[in-house]
Amino acid sequence: MIQVEQLSKYYGARAAIRNLSFRIDSGEVVGFLGLNGAGKTTTLRILGCVLLPTSGTVRLDGQDLLSAPRQLKARIGFLPETPPLYEDMTVGEYLAFVAGLRGVDPARIPARVGETEERTGLAAIDAERISTLSHGFRQRVGVAQALVHAPEVLLLDEPANGLDPVQNVEMRALVRSLRGDHTVLVSSHILPEIAQTCDRLLVVRDGELVAQGSEAELQERLGVGTGVELEIAGPVEAVASALRNVPGVRAVAVQMVAPDRAVLRVDAPDALRPALAQAALAAGAQLFRLDVSADRLESLFLKLTGRGASA
Repeated sequence: MIQVEQLSKYYGARAAIRNLSFRIDSGEVVGFLGLNGAGKTTTLRILGCVLLPTSGTVRLDGQDLLSAPRQLKARIGFLPETPPLYEDMTVGEYLAFVAGLRGVDPARIPARVGETEERTGLAAIDAERISTLSHGFRQRVGVAQALVHAPEVLLLDEPANGLDPVQNVEMRALVRSLRGDHTVLVSSHILPEIAQTCDRLLVVRDGELVAQGSEAELQERLGVGTGVELEIAGPVEAVASALRNVPGVRAVAVQMVAPDRAVLRVDAPDALRPALAQAALAAGAQLFRLDVSADRLESLFLKLTGRGASA
């Protein structure tokens, strides 16, 4: 659906991005990862027909984006880092206005607004003025304006920017729900956020693409250890022993956090999480949490962005 070849953007002698090349298949949710200033926003603006590149090509479904920007722009939804909201409008009025700008058939606009509000969790505040909304709901309205014309391609620039933990979880669920119906490129500088949302990662550093692939592929390529954490209560030593006996587990470290509660750090691939959960429960554990090791994600992020060992 998206094909980028040798894409560059220069401001004088300074390159915002240099020779980016990547492909995104139809229906994929792909994460665009990098530190602030790495070139993510510049790339999304070019893909969204907001900014002209200095050189290179972008194709949308095989068509050159620069040869027919007006026609192809209708197939793209774009959420900038700061959503373009009209605060004196209600949510429903604003989405209807955007749908009209995007060329939606006037007879279809009420239905499209209603469908989009349902999908983004805005139906209950359709009549609320945008100026009265919290930051989290403003971000939702921003996503909704990008969705209201049912685009094939969705570009989301830092959609979780400034959200609280609950809003973050809701935004992740919303982005994941777009998989299949839309081709999504979502940017962030937060690896755990991207890793829990996307099928693949594109990693940009200082304007250049330095890595791409799934989280597991990048871990293997960069030599970052795998790890899973379980927080349990119950017979800690018996549970640790059961986990060590799961084929594929290399080591288990125990950290007591209370007299009857512990965090077990398991050196094992992600794919073993179901087996680890079953083994812990069979050994008599109460399982409070099972997730990817935060240390592992941090180590991967540091290597990818050049803040740790060279990527």
